[in-house]
Amino acid sequence: QVQLEESGGGSVQAGDSLRLSCAASGRTANTYDLGWYRQAPEKEREFVAGIDWSGDRPVYAGAVAGRFTISRDNAKRAVYLQMDNLMTKDTAIYYCQYAPSDAPSNDAWGQGIQVTVSS
Repeated sequence: QVQLEESGGGSVQAGDSLRLSCAASGRTANTYDLGWYRQAPEKEREFVAGIDWSGDRPVYAGAVAGRFTISRDNAKRAVYLQMDNLMTKDTAIYYCQYAPSDAPSNDAWGQGIQVTVSS
């Protein structure tokens, strides 16, 4: 069983930056992908960014490309999301996701962390 714990959320003003962190614990697979999703009030959860084991091929949603940067530290079993030039539309609960490379359906999710951006 894999547990994920997010940290680094908070309330900021538009144009500010935040850095989210997510640490995995428990029995992780030999290789796994990590990602960030978010859910705004009254909206469905949506993909934000993902990164594979090598870290060479990050993927971003169009709404955050150029503003957010995903990275990982395999030694720490951690993934990060640097969020720059935050906008009010980025307000949401952000979730960390873990997915084994050879069995992505065996994924795990963090509890979520609130990010609030005010104008």
